[in-house]
Amino acid sequence: MYKLYYMPGACSRAIHALLLDLGQPVELIARESVENFREINPTNQVPVLTDGDLVLREGAAIVLHLLDKHGAPELQGTAGQRAEFTQWLMFANATLHPAYSLLFFASRGLESEDAKQEVLQKAAARLTGLWGIVEARLQNREFVCGEKISAIDLMLAVYANWGNYFPLDIELGERTRKLLHRVAEYPAFVRAVEAEEAVAA
Repeated sequence: MYKLYYMPGACSRAIHALLLDLGQPVELIARESVENFREINPTNQVPVLTDGDLVLREGAAIVLHLLDKHGAPELQGTAGQRAEFTQWLMFANATLHPAYSLLFFASRGLESEDAKQEVLQKAAARLTGLWGIVEARLQNREFVCGEKISAIDLMLAVYANWGNYFPLDIELGERTRKLLHRVAEYPAFVRAVEAEEAVAA
């Protein structure tokens, strides 16, 4: 059985939802419940997935491993289709995610209120631009890649929710909002949220 180290509402939620979508049993382990978590992941971040002796510590690597291992259709197309999926996966994990991370850094790591507000506003503008890229991608499709929800869409839904923690204007296009609504109602995503809430209760 897989073991997934997680934090409520963190990017680990997308991995949990993906595992459920693939029909894979998983043991959830809250990061805060683990002493010396840095011994498991030196960056002190989630997600971390263990698959037997294999320990994976990066979200995109976890997604690719799971899709490859379980024969998911996202990696079964042409070389071009696989490359396109990987590109959007990296956009979510390595471009959009860090842009949100800057919000958390500014709110917690900057003592000067003026500096904090300047960074928050610039980060919000950057995020609006990145979501504009997603909006353009969705012009003729319901999901970022393929005809059904993928791990990319799950990631985007988790990240978008982080904007609720900040009193900032991060603009989301109409097509993007529809995508996020579809993900919020997707059974695997709903189950992941409910499982986190049940553990926290």
